Amino acid sequence: MYYSSIGILALIMHMIINTDILFRRQSSAQPKTNKTYRRFLFAVMVYYTTDALWGFLLDLGIIPIVYADTVLYFLSMGLTVFMWVRYIALFLNLDKKWANILKTTGWIVFGSEAIALIINNFVPIMFHFTDDGEYIASSARYIVLYIQVGLFVLIALDTLVTAKKHDTREKTHHLAIGISGLVMALFIFLQAQFPLMPFYAIGCLLATTVIHTFVVAEEKIDSSRKLGMVMTVAYRDPLTNVKNVNAYTEFKENIENDVRNKKVQAFAVVVFDLNDLKKVNDTQGHEAGDEYIKSGCALICHVFCHSPVFRIGGDEFAAFLVNEDYDNRDELFTHFNSHIEDNLENNGVIVSAGISLYDPEKDSGYDEVFARADVSMYERKKELKQRRINHI
Repeated sequence: MYYSSIGILALIMHMIINTDILFRRQSSAQPKTNKTYRRFLFAVMVYYTTDALWGFLLDLGIIPIVYADTVLYFLSMGLTVFMWVRYIALFLNLDKKWANILKTTGWIVFGSEAIALIINNFVPIMFHFTDDGEYIASSARYIVLYIQVGLFVLIALDTLVTAKKHDTREKTHHLAIGISGLVMALFIFLQAQFPLMPFYAIGCLLATTVIHTFVVAEEKIDSSRKLGMVMTVAYRDPLTNVKNVNAYTEFKENIENDVRNKKVQAFAVVVFDLNDLKKVNDTQGHEAGDEYIKSGCALICHVFCHSPVFRIGGDEFAAFLVNEDYDNRDELFTHFNSHIEDNLENNGVIVSAGISLYDPEKDSGYDEVFARADVSMYERKKELKQRRINHI
């Protein structure tokens, strides 16, 4: 049972570490590299299973079944080597000639084990069991394992040498794969020397853990970072750098859900609209119009600095007030309008604003609050336009 316990532990750890890759539904559009790595991990799972069963069945002394499991053991071992070679050739984007050499060698390793196992049914060149159930390793077994040692050492040395030519990120990937290759070579060598010890399983576990930690996990972080950048672009207005209408739509849906589930009790909405933008565009050009929009947005963000601000139209903005800004809403709104009064006198940017508070007793959702703020904003807009005319 000691032998089997290592295989069982390795299998459990393997499934825990690689749960996301092994058991979660994979997108059909995922890179070929990811698919190949997933197949490699499944091949390792098969190996762990045969290895764990081998020790258990050997203890029971059921030799015919042990023999069959030993055949599967060697086949799955060869399959892990083959899938490993295919994965690193893809992941490291190796030179086509070198990649083909490695893939061919992987096929040779797997094929030679399969042929040797077929011959072993007639002549025990790989292994056999005595009448007492003792496992005896034969010469072909050592040859097959030493070929694997040589292959892993060759790959590891090439990868470690190549690591010096890359930047930090690529260097880490090459080093991780090179080190995992050396780990595999060492434990396959030990497996060859000690047939009744589960060294190959230990080596697989260590090697795949290194790959997961320094390659797979880092790739996930990198993908998340790229996704975050894409999301930032998708939800950020390029002119003003505040949240855009996509972000506003999603935000509004979340608020609607919070209102329905009574998770929010107090908030206010401020709606803004820039006066005279069309006039600025027509008389000074669109570049001046863009600067006018940016100036108006900067003023909004300066006053309502603790609130999310959204550009919801060409010259329309909205701010959602909670917590500190909600508590100080009257002071902030008055302060904002005082800026507009000064701008009216100094020919600065004019922004009309209207505010409305959520009333949980009357309002069924966000839209009702927004509508009141919008009406208030248009009243202010008319007032400012009239004052501009009178001022002229």
